[in-house]
Amino acid sequence: MKYTIWGLLLILISSCKNDEDKILPQMQNLAESVYSSIIIQPDSLYQVYSVVSGILEDNLVEEGQEIKKEESIIQITNNAPKLNTEKAKLALDLARENYNGRAAVLKGIRDEIESASLKYKNDSINFYRQKNLWAQNIGSKIEYDAKELSYKLSKNNLKLLNSKYERTKNELSTTIKQAENSYKTSLINTADFTIKSKINGRVYALYKNKGELITIMEPIAAIGSANNFIIEMLIDEVDIVKIEIGQKVVVSLDAYKNEIFLAKVSKILPKKDLRNQTFTIEAIFTKSPNKLYSGLSGEANISVNEKDNVLTIPKAYLISNSQVKTDKGLIDVKTGLENLEYVEILEGIDSKTFIYKPKSD
Repeated sequence: MKYTIWGLLLILISSCKNDEDKILPQMQNLAESVYSSIIIQPDSLYQVYSVVSGILEDNLVEEGQEIKKEESIIQITNNAPKLNTEKAKLALDLARENYNGRAAVLKGIRDEIESASLKYKNDSINFYRQKNLWAQNIGSKIEYDAKELSYKLSKNNLKLLNSKYERTKNELSTTIKQAENSYKTSLINTADFTIKSKINGRVYALYKNKGELITIMEPIAAIGSANNFIIEMLIDEVDIVKIEIGQKVVVSLDAYKNEIFLAKVSKILPKKDLRNQTFTIEAIFTKSPNKLYSGLSGEANISVNEKDNVLTIPKAYLISNSQVKTDKGLIDVKTGLENLEYVEILEGIDSKTFIYKPKSD
């Protein structure tokens, strides 16, 4: 009798255990989402570089300070461009002086042209006088040929001098343009020693201190929007094809425990990061915290698909992604939408089919 009672108890316990692992599929709304870790970044964030090398004379702003567009933020000292500007100005003045004829270049050619013109005029008169005499059989052939040669030589010389004048004038004009461009460039470089903000925003970082060396290869500051922030997410390449602009994003931040914020996908960067095999996407808040800071971290789930009133089972009850255990044994099922906890059942069982949780190994 004693053993019979113990046997009944074991059967009851076993039956209760089996009942706990036995469930019916449920009809519910199901949403598939893509998970990502996130980091909060200011909108329009950019790294500030100098176009020249030099010594940082002064940071004109402080980290965290709000600034206006075109406001001076950093002063750099470098004497070389100032000397280059002075040299460029001297070269420009000299080019203009030569072009206007105040120097000897064009004036010397004009003097040569004036002298050649007089000679050409004189040789022309002598030649045509001798030609008329020769037509009247007066004078010698040698004398006629000499006059003709002098005439042709002086004519050709005048032509060459005029060409030389125009060519030199054009060269001087080109020299002026080049000198003007060099001077303008030197002025721009000089102006660039005071670095200004490109946007209205906030200074998020100053990487250099007064007296440190500045190069054109490394950033010296970071500036971004003061009030607008974006959510930066890294998406695995197997999930990137599911992401579309405007999809809903549910955000949780480490700084705000037990709070949920809403956002939507705003940008998908098309280039894959080969180092970690991910794509970067951005989202903007539709419901945001009262305070946000650059660098805040958290998690996000991007809703990529939603269905209402579908047949679902817990994913823990699915065997090999395609079977469930029932009173009739293993049955093949066709699955659809899924999230971290539940999976949609399209074919194989219905809402009245009891299923059993498989034993863990």
